Amino acid sequence: MGRYIDQILQPGEKVLYSTTLHGVIYLPAILAWLVAVGCFVMERRAQTDGGNLIWLILAAAAALAALFWTLRAWFRRWTTETDVTSLRIVHKEGFIQRSTFEMNLDKVESVDVNQSIPGRVLDYGDVTIFGVGEGRKTIAMIASPLQFRNHITAR
Repeated sequence: MGRYIDQILQPGEKVLYSTTLHGVIYLPAILAWLVAVGCFVMERRAQTDGGNLIWLILAAAAALAALFWTLRAWFRRWTTETDVTSLRIVHKEGFIQRSTFEMNLDKVESVDVNQSIPGRVLDYGDVTIFGVGEGRKTIAMIASPLQFRNHITAR
């Protein structure tokens, strides 16, 4: 399966910048994996058979949750594209049920970037694009939001 942007490019249009969701979306899965490993270590240290079983059940439950969150984050990141072309901004989410947003660069009024402290350190944030009229779109947790904004505003 090719990228969405490659399927919709107009003649003479070029992709100037591409980004996706930041890897921080894996954080819940990473924490769940750590809990699963911690429970497994506790199972190895337990002295009673009942204690072993409880820790083993907790480790298995945490590992299943971690696996689910890992796959969900990977799929969400894989199916999300955000691009700036020479003519427009294109954002696509979803695989079977697809949601897209497109705005001509000529219609962009302003671009706001919101970053938390961890977002500043890890270089992710939310970008809100305001279009002429009532067009407004917030793209959450994208990687390198300042670079993305600069490619929109520098024409």
